Amino acid sequence: MPSTLETPPPVTNFPEPAPSTSLLPSKLNRSRPLFDPEIVQRALRDCFLKLNPMTLAKNPVIFVVEVGAALTTLFLLRDLYTHAGDISFQVQISIWLWFTVLFANFAEAMAEARGKAQADSLRKTKGDSMAKRLLPNGKIEVVPASKLRSGDTVMAETGDLIPGDGEVIDGIATVDESVITGESAPVIRESGGDRSAVTGGTKVLSDQVKIRITSNPGETFLDKMIALVEGAERQKTPNEIALNILIAGLTLIFLLAVATLQPFAMYAVNSSGVGRVPTMAVLVSLLVCLIPTTIGGLLSAIGIAGMDRVMQHNVLAMSGKAVEASGDINTLLLDKTGTITLGNRQAVEFFAFPGVTEAELADAAQLSSLADETPEGRSIVVLAKEKYGLRGREVGEHEANFIPFSAYTRMSGVDMDGRMLRKGASSSIANFVKELGGTLPTSYEEISDGISRKGGTPLAVADGPRALGVVYLKDIVKGGMKERIGQLRAMGIRSVMITGDNPLTAAAIASEAGVDDFLAQATPADKLSYIKREQAEGRLVAMTGDGTNDAPALAQADVGLAMNTGTMAAKEAGNMVDLDSNPTKLIEVVAIGKQLLITRGALTTFSIANDVAKYFAIIPAMFMTTYPVLNRFNIMHLHTPQSAVLSAVIFNALIIIALVPLALRGVKYRPVGAGALLRRNILIYGVGGILVPFPGIWIIDQLLVMLHLA
Repeated sequence: MPSTLETPPPVTNFPEPAPSTSLLPSKLNRSRPLFDPEIVQRALRDCFLKLNPMTLAKNPVIFVVEVGAALTTLFLLRDLYTHAGDISFQVQISIWLWFTVLFANFAEAMAEARGKAQADSLRKTKGDSMAKRLLPNGKIEVVPASKLRSGDTVMAETGDLIPGDGEVIDGIATVDESVITGESAPVIRESGGDRSAVTGGTKVLSDQVKIRITSNPGETFLDKMIALVEGAERQKTPNEIALNILIAGLTLIFLLAVATLQPFAMYAVNSSGVGRVPTMAVLVSLLVCLIPTTIGGLLSAIGIAGMDRVMQHNVLAMSGKAVEASGDINTLLLDKTGTITLGNRQAVEFFAFPGVTEAELADAAQLSSLADETPEGRSIVVLAKEKYGLRGREVGEHEANFIPFSAYTRMSGVDMDGRMLRKGASSSIANFVKELGGTLPTSYEEISDGISRKGGTPLAVADGPRALGVVYLKDIVKGGMKERIGQLRAMGIRSVMITGDNPLTAAAIASEAGVDDFLAQATPADKLSYIKREQAEGRLVAMTGDGTNDAPALAQADVGLAMNTGTMAAKEAGNMVDLDSNPTKLIEVVAIGKQLLITRGALTTFSIANDVAKYFAIIPAMFMTTYPVLNRFNIMHLHTPQSAVLSAVIFNALIIIALVPLALRGVKYRPVGAGALLRRNILIYGVGGILVPFPGIWIIDQLLVMLHLA
């Protein structure tokens, strides 16, 4: 059966750089040290600004702590005026409660400050450059870029800054996009196809292009980047909202429980005549230690840091929801060309027909490819040179007539010295030979079909009416791709390869790459239907794309990663943009999303678990004078009721600041099953969360007594 694949038309030979696979951050996004002095200074200032109750009201747990700190401060001022109560104890409690609020604010401010530092770097690249706007009469008007509106047409020549986001509608140029991607290698932008989108602020290095502006001032891609990395509009994700509701509910329950303690204590003391009623400072301390302050203080920081980690990989996430959704992905759709394979088919072998030597076939294939600037054509020239020592020849003196590839003939070649050398799709070469009165060898279809079954593309070669043989063009699967697909499988993610190839070729490549399934001869409608079908069965789907024809599927997918080199339609449709235009980046994005979810779950487990030790510190301290039997629960042998309460409150504050690095960096993710992950979470953060506070509170108690602070 002849292959349905065609040899692509020749393209102009510009040195478009290969997508970056190093995953290095760009120069604008380079990962700073975790406690960079500039970021810390900004965070210290912001954490005080966040004391505004209107701001803290969005975080119910820390808002309750702030209200408690304010109450203890008011009662402290009252006791200072009346000279009543234990002033030293109340001063320390008030200070550490305020520290608890500040530490929680600091965690969120640190995460935000990293994004704001990136936004400042981006903002420095933004300036009001001049634009050469084309008027209806054909004349050029020089205007500030801020005056441009969507639909305007501008010219950009060598050395010009592109004044706004747009589409190249005429011409071709090399463009320096390092201001966006950090990559110094220029890229090609040309009219038509999937490489026509340009970004405002990038620089034309050669030639000139006519650009239709597609954005208004303040709506450019760079403006969106600044707004997104600053995090000003970060929306909470559904899981984060659910967790907020849970911890808010726990806070309300403990608030009601603590509020009823004082009347019960008053009744117990009055009826028994022993003990004393807990003060406001002690009651607030109990409440703060009971509610999940640790995760309440770190929750926002975890979400913002997840977006920051994605940005460090040069991926612009349009929302925190997109990052989190990537961690819940069930199905990952990967384009074959450029994602699973290197993107360019390479000639790897010559199959000569009976009566033809391989050297003769290689010579004819090379001659027919000398003017072919496609990667496939160049690879044939190189293979003939490496295998048979054939070098490119000067053909000008031979009155050679090169035949370019045509979508109608599906062939290309050269006429020279009375020979008609052609190479092309198997069916096209078969028709060419028959039209000239030749016959096909019996092995013609067998060899072509055999190459197709291996996942390759058969490219037949003929010398007039004589069929010489077939060139085996192979899609080269990227190194390590099978291992990476295996990692996805270990994460519980099903990988699906999408290709326009025929089913035979698709099956062979899918087998070599190790993907779980493939969709062959896929049209844009097929991609969209496949995604909808997966989603209808309750699965979350991620995919990559760069063309306008990918836009519907990118918009439908739960995670749509658009390539920065792609069309504006693709970038608008997706909820992430890869500035490096590396399609395999989606695998890293999935890992970051899972790391975000794991970090949140781990710290939530730790937060709830570490409250256990605080119960053994505060409850005996509050009631052992009224109920001496409760002293048995003082298993840490804390010195005094005051030192016990203070130790618990201080530990509660310090543990937040101690966990800030983990919240910002994230818990290390390993691709293991859900069961193993749950066991690890419970063992490390559950059991660890119970055990760690006991020695921590005991050490603080010892220090307080040693320093005569309690």
